[in-house]
Amino acid sequence: MFIVGITGGTGAGKTSALMALLALGANIIDCDELYHKLLVENNDLKAELGAGFDGVLCDGIIDRRRLGEIVFNNPEALKKLNALSHRYVDTEVQRRILVWAKSGETLTAIDAIALIESGLSTKCDVTVAIYAQKEIRISRIIKRDSITREKAEARISAQKPDDFYISNSDYSLENNYDSPMKFEEVCKDFFTQILLKHNAGGF
Repeated sequence: MFIVGITGGTGAGKTSALMALLALGANIIDCDELYHKLLVENNDLKAELGAGFDGVLCDGIIDRRRLGEIVFNNPEALKKLNALSHRYVDTEVQRRILVWAKSGETLTAIDAIALIESGLSTKCDVTVAIYAQKEIRISRIIKRDSITREKAEARISAQKPDDFYISNSDYSLENNYDSPMKFEEVCKDFFTQILLKHNAGGF
């Protein structure tokens, strides 16, 4: 199994990169989507969150708004939440990869904004940082999520700078393209070359 890790800030274009890898035959793991799925379905995670964060578990359901309020502007609480969530996400990522490998699949792409911090990057054969100019990211986020410019800027400010992702990844790819489709085609060529270079299958 050849594993490609994709990381970068919100609005950079990671989804287009994933679509390119999907077209090349990859199994896709969106860690943000996976985490929210675990919040609903994993009773062990819900129990640990309930025990560690007062008032977030009610009738077996995690109150995400309450959880967000607790960790907002509280670095220690956020660190505690990240350590807990990363552990459960990591376990599920490894489980899925093992299942796919046993079934003969040869290529997996992991999309995680915390790919480096969580340690998931160490399980990847290559890591790729996707980045874009700040103004372009702001415009994309406003359009995608129907939020104000101020909120879009706040989301970007709350994340690591581009330099962090670039310096901690094997490759980097800038996405200042107007069309997601155009960037997807660029990514397809880019990943094809990476897979050929590493003699990886799956496409």
